[in-house]
Amino acid sequence: MNLVKYCVALIAVVGLPLLARAQQGAPPSGPKPTLADVQKVVALLRADKTKLQLFCDLAKIDEQMAVAEQKKDTKTMEALDKKAEDMAKKIGPEYINLMTGLEQVDPSSPEGQQLTAPFDELGKQCPK
Repeated sequence: MNLVKYCVALIAVVGLPLLARAQQGAPPSGPKPTLADVQKVVALLRADKTKLQLFCDLAKIDEQMAVAEQKKDTKTMEALDKKAEDMAKKIGPEYINLMTGLEQVDPSSPEGQQLTAPFDELGKQCPK
């Protein structure tokens, strides 16, 4: 799976509760992240094997969610979403805050690509 697409999808998975808030008229909370913010979180993940494994496991959940979405299996989607949220919480508040902030960035823009590039590199450490 293309890691940029993974990061975008991961942002969507972790940000689903925030999307619900946005649909109710509330803007995304938190500041828009900088490259330094992204690099700090990536360094935290890289330094902690447990957090890195959780990050890698989120990629697997994303793939499962894509299959469930194609099948229009909302029950499975909801269960996977809950699992992804729980995993993101275990990674930590820095990660959640970053993902929340990344919702303000168009992932296909040059800025979005720059901000997701460190996650691409980190994803290369995940077992295939």
